[in-house]
Amino acid sequence: MQSFDPKELPTGKLHGLLLGAVGPRPIAFASTVDALGNINLAPFSFFNVFSARPPILVFSPARRGRDNTTKHTYENVLEVPEVVINIVDYAMVHQMSLASTEYPKGTNEFEKAGFTMLASETVRPFRVKESPAQFECRVNDVIALGTEGGAGNLVICEVTRLHIRASLLDENLQIDQKQIDTVARMGGNWYARAHGESLFEVPKPNQNPGIGIDQIAPDIRNSRILSGNDLGQLGNVEDLPNETDVNEFRLTELSDIFVSLENNPEKLESALHSKAKEYIAAGHLREAWLTLLSFNN
Repeated sequence: MQSFDPKELPTGKLHGLLLGAVGPRPIAFASTVDALGNINLAPFSFFNVFSARPPILVFSPARRGRDNTTKHTYENVLEVPEVVINIVDYAMVHQMSLASTEYPKGTNEFEKAGFTMLASETVRPFRVKESPAQFECRVNDVIALGTEGGAGNLVICEVTRLHIRASLLDENLQIDQKQIDTVARMGGNWYARAHGESLFEVPKPNQNPGIGIDQIAPDIRNSRILSGNDLGQLGNVEDLPNETDVNEFRLTELSDIFVSLENNPEKLESALHSKAKEYIAAGHLREAWLTLLSFNN
């Protein structure tokens, strides 16, 4: 592990390390206008949702590291405290990237990047028609985090109207995570796509506390086969199978393993841990525990 003092790093190097490690980061594709009505559209990956009631989104158009100048989006929200935050999906990622070009003030990035302007209902900035989700926002506050190049400016936005592509919503008004196909920023030129095999579910911990990894026997906890993720799932069960169920499982489901390796305890333990890992991968935690506990029964 290599350690760094941020005060000793050049801004560009510090910026690269932070963004390379903290990711993927969602993208706020922010549409703003200035006091003269000039339209601006730019993406920012210092962004997230911070509250549901009130509905608050926060993004940060940071000061430029190379010359300490401010971005048009930051200047615009100070003049006209309104913004539309458009969510970026894979189908528009290259157009979004083109809009990030630092065109002269007054340039309409909707036109430069080929996006369609949609009139908003509660704010002056336009929405991006191609975006799967659009949030009209009132800017409640802008907080400068510093005065040097690279310093962030937190734009705290309260959602006044939200628009979601109808085809993404199910009967419970939940967004289908397998269909929205969002993209996020990584370090350098890299992006991530929330799609296909990159999506996975992690069941939330039970309402009743699980036993915890600290309550797992050392021979299982220190397994060379089971990973930290495996142990996390094992520790999320509320209680362990009883001895009767373990013995029955050993006789019915694990008999071949025990017969073939009964004279080699080390290989037997490894085989059982491997079998338990297969059960965990399939989401069968009870069977995984029955397998693991059978070794000492």
